[in-house]
Amino acid sequence: MKDVDSLSNTRVPEDDLTAAAATNSQLRRIIDTIPVLAWCNLPDGSNEFLNRRWQDYTGLSQEEGSGGGWQFALHPDDLGPLLDKWGEVLESGQSGEIEARVRRHDGVYRWFLIRGEPLRDELGNTVRWYGTSTDIDDLKRAHEELRRITDAIPQMIVVQSPEGLPLYTNRVAYDYLGVSIEEVGAENWRARILHPEDFERTREERQAGLRRPVPFSIEQRARGRDGRYRWFLSHYNPLLDDEGKIVRWYSTRTDIDERKQAEERIRKENFALREEISGTSMFEDIVGSSAALKQVISKITKVAPTDSTVLITGDTGTGKELVARAIHAKSKRAGRAFICVNCAAIPQELIASELFGHEKGAFTGALQRRIGRFESADGGTIFLDEVGELPAEAQVAILRVLQEREFE
Repeated sequence: MKDVDSLSNTRVPEDDLTAAAATNSQLRRIIDTIPVLAWCNLPDGSNEFLNRRWQDYTGLSQEEGSGGGWQFALHPDDLGPLLDKWGEVLESGQSGEIEARVRRHDGVYRWFLIRGEPLRDELGNTVRWYGTSTDIDDLKRAHEELRRITDAIPQMIVVQSPEGLPLYTNRVAYDYLGVSIEEVGAENWRARILHPEDFERTREERQAGLRRPVPFSIEQRARGRDGRYRWFLSHYNPLLDDEGKIVRWYSTRTDIDERKQAEERIRKENFALREEISGTSMFEDIVGSSAALKQVISKITKVAPTDSTVLITGDTGTGKELVARAIHAKSKRAGRAFICVNCAAIPQELIASELFGHEKGAFTGALQRRIGRFESADGGTIFLDEVGELPAEAQVAILRVLQEREFE
């Protein structure tokens, strides 16, 4: 077994060294031609190689950018956050990315997305870090322009992940809620801003809506920075990819508090009006205060507690069924069935069967037992509308039932 000195003196064949050098040179030429700023760092994070495009863009040579010299190409405001993030990536040994501004050779800063990936050996140890810096300045400017546009829209706008996590809120949302995007993304933030009476309902409706790639809406009360709650109508619209999967949720919150307040006032006014009408001019479903109607209501009140058969007369449309229902509602039979029969609509050949029913086999076509309307009204009230339209023989049968209170 060789000791350290003997290992250090071990000579590598020159052919192997030449081949390795040629391979390394070819690899660098390939990286130099890649149309992106590329770099290679050592395991401790110090720079080992910057491709030609990186050098041409920043104006820094390999010697100037090696080690930690590349930091001079970063915007001073972005350098601190980038180094903090880079330290976290080195410690975790996992890939990472960050956005930062890189200075061009003419002194102009542009936004770049900087990504780093570890290269590991057979034992899983990181031996190099390879990364790219992609120009996203135009995209950032487009996003900023879009942000200015959404800030000018007089509605709350929230951009959310496919799971419903907030990613962005416009200025209107911030001004009303008084919370930043970081606070909006915190756990249980909805419980802090939604009205307690709406929280569970809206949570269930929202979770059900987020599971389907279709628009949906929710009405809810949200608390403003002044501590007062207002009603909002939230519209959710999904952004789908080519496969129909949800990429983002875009939602707007429209203030509908005045509308809801008006609806509540109308509801209360209707309730109060109905109470007033019920107390002064309403008898069951009959509304009126004329002398003739008061006389009818008086007769209803007298006859309802009895078990008498009542004949109600009047022209079509004058409310004979309303009177019949009022009598039933005020009687001791109010808890049982109220059966209404339009006698004029029953074919003559079916009158007996419809009113009195039949047993199975009683006549041709009687395939099963049928319960008639009189039997259905047993213990309750039956109202025979347009009874005068029935043929004479049917009226005789009905008269006998009304007299005897039974039928076969």
